[in-house]
Amino acid sequence: MTQKLYPAEFIFPGHPDKLSDAIADALVEQAWQRDPRALVGVEVAVHRDHVYITGRVACPGAADIDVTALVQEVYRTAGYDEHWYPAPQQVCVVSNLCLGPLEPGEAEFRELSDDQAICIGYANHLEATNHLPVEQWLVGAVAKRLYRLRAEQPALNLGPDGKVLVIVEEHTDAAGVPMAWWLRDFSCSLQQRIHADEVALHRAVRLALQQVLVDASKALPGFSAALPDHLSVNGAGDFEVGGPEGDNGLSGKKLVVDAYGPRVPIGGGAWSGKDFFKADRAGGLHARRVAKMLVRLGLTHEATVTLAWTPGDRSARVVSVVGSGSYQARLKEAASLFDLSLLVSGTAFNPGGLIEVARWGHFSSAALPWEKVKKL
Repeated sequence: MTQKLYPAEFIFPGHPDKLSDAIADALVEQAWQRDPRALVGVEVAVHRDHVYITGRVACPGAADIDVTALVQEVYRTAGYDEHWYPAPQQVCVVSNLCLGPLEPGEAEFRELSDDQAICIGYANHLEATNHLPVEQWLVGAVAKRLYRLRAEQPALNLGPDGKVLVIVEEHTDAAGVPMAWWLRDFSCSLQQRIHADEVALHRAVRLALQQVLVDASKALPGFSAALPDHLSVNGAGDFEVGGPEGDNGLSGKKLVVDAYGPRVPIGGGAWSGKDFFKADRAGGLHARRVAKMLVRLGLTHEATVTLAWTPGDRSARVVSVVGSGSYQARLKEAASLFDLSLLVSGTAFNPGGLIEVARWGHFSSAALPWEKVKKL
């Protein structure tokens, strides 16, 4: 039996990078509602009370999108109000978007890649974790639970921003199959008023973490419910100034958080702010779908799928499939049987609710279109 340590981190919706991702995907959703073949490629940056948006949104009625109202709603639902700067009505939106309809004939060419991309997808055999690395599954669950403390315990005076980090010890058997897991190290930084009760916060975090670990141990055999020896809450001291006031934010900046954590390599491009005909986003989700199907079929207990696009491609090319077991030589052949086209991703992948997808992850729910193991 061997053992290794695996870290993972997650951030709250009020973090400046996640504000940027959510705004970018809110624009994708607005365009998609107007035309399923809308073209969207945008970048968002936030700093203090300013939001900067660049790129292109091409669809019928693109110029009618109320960008300022959209940004304000993202801030509001992330937890910003008159008590936490900046309040939505304070935000100044600076837009340099190219807004207008698709050019004549452009809709038909959406099925062709307009860029190159390298895309990676991953899945393991653990259905309880939605086939994600255990540390990534755990840190996402903890982040969601701690984020709810704002509403559940208002006396803690928590803000919208926060970060969580875990280090999980994984034990594998002689064949390399994971068998047991322990949370060895935990740290969180939660935005809180300076004069709020730090002791109460530490207690609330400890209890919330304990409940997540108990639930995880029930869902995943071999996972320990024991609290870690090292548990840190706001280890750097007071954390009142956060969000876009404490740091600048940029869409596409948290690629590892958005994907599988640092255990798994990432491709080259961001997902939020791009429509589902864009090769980066389409390829990453296609690769995940293939990897998940391979483990669900029992061909391997773990799969890492690499796809590639070149300009003009209609479908992704299977570069490699790394797995385990006696079917290793057949995995790439099996992957090549999937429809990896932009037509599929563009017409079948957009789930709606993209703001929450941007906040909590593309693999946060097995109900998302690319997460369903079925023929599309």
